[in-house]
Order: sequence, then structure tokens, then C-alpha cells
Amino acid sequence: MIRKRLTEEEREMKRAEDEKEKLKSWKPKTKLGLLVKEGKIKNIDEVIENYKILESEIIDSLIDVKTELLNIGQSKGKFGGGKRRIWRQTQKKTAEGNIPTFTCLAVSGDNNGHIGIGLGHAKETLPSREKAIRKAKLNIIKIKRGCGSFDCSCNEPHSIPFKVKGKCASSRVTLIPAPQGTGLVIGDECKKILRLAGIKDVYSKTFGKTRTTINLAKACLYALEKTNKK
Repeated sequence: MIRKRLTEEEREMKRAEDEKEKLKSWKPKTKLGLLVKEGKIKNIDEVIENYKILESEIIDSLIDVKTELLNIGQSKGKFGGGKRRIWRQTQKKTAEGNIPTFTCLAVSGDNNGHIGIGLGHAKETLPSREKAIRKAKLNIIKIKRGCGSFDCSCNEPHSIPFKVKGKCASSRVTLIPAPQGTGLVIGDECKKILRLAGIKDVYSKTFGKTRTTINLAKACLYALEKTNKK
């Protein structure tokens, strides 16, 4: 029997259907979860400001969250030239042999000012992905968008309100407001973060070891978090 290989769009649709089914059968275990399930709390900003989120279903109930996976690993290839992939594999040497561990980095957002990232570790690929997606939803924060570019006089939230900087280990990211139509002038992995946060135009500068995608993604998120400070 030949199995039909699903396309990326079909996989996303199937995953969305599974999430809806899981949400219908969700039985809350926390007080916040019960309030959200009963419809007493409907605002995600109220939840982020006043509560600690312990169930990912709370986020799924309040906003239309989308998820993307970042390329943090590399497949095997000659002279280190393997293709980038979403899983990073490490091995632990033991008396029984090599024990592999897979790491996955997920980004979740609603394209409307809410964004979160999560890192998942497991002995297999799919559990690490599920852990990363769950943690990304639990770590969602609110960011402020605006139009801080002197070249643009519109009042639409298409960029960031002012210049911000973020740092994680040796990776540093500077985000600068840009006028409408500029696009996201930044690396491909950080583009995924900004797009899910609802930012359409931005200039950027990066410093340090930017090939370490995990640190670069965290630095980008720390920079976005600083938009709430003014």
C-alpha cells in the first residue's frame, strides 16, 4: 500500500483540526483555565498582566495562535555543509552506547502584538516539537507596535515605536523603525518571529555569533519586549 505524502499546507490543516478537537475535550486543571473555559475571561492582555499561564489551551481559547519552527540544527553533509533543519541533535556517551537528544525551537504568535518562543528537548523528534510548541504558547508576551520612523507619518502599527536592542550570550540584535513598504530587513529566522508578532517593516543590525539561532531568536524577543518600557 502506497501512502500519499502530505504537503506542508495539508499538514498545517490537519494540525489545526487536531488542535480544535483537543480544545473541545479540554478539562482545565487550574483556576484560570476554568475561568477561560466558562467564558468569564476573554481578554488575553488581562491574562498576561495578572496571571501565570500554566495551560497552553488557555492561549488557544483566547487568540488565533499560529506556530512556526526555526532552523536551529543542521543535517549531516560533507565539510559541514549539510542543509539547515528544525531539529538539533546532540549525543551523550554512556556505557550502554550513544543516547541522542533532539532539540526544537518554536515561535507562537497571533500577528497582532503577541509573541512567544519555546525550547523543547526529547529523545525523539515529534515529542520535542510538541514540547517546544507548548512552551512557546505558555511564554507568550504582549509587545507594543507603532510607526516610529521619521520617514513615515502614518499612525498604523506596522513597525515598532522606537529603536530597541536585545542581547543573549554573544548575539546582539538592534531593531530600528522603518517606513511602510520597507519589509523586514533581517535574517530569515528572525523574520518568522517579527511576522508572527504582527510587524511588517523594520531595519536591523546584528552583532556577535549570529549563526547560533537559539541565542539570536532570544535576543530578538528581548528587543521586542523592550517596546513596552516607554
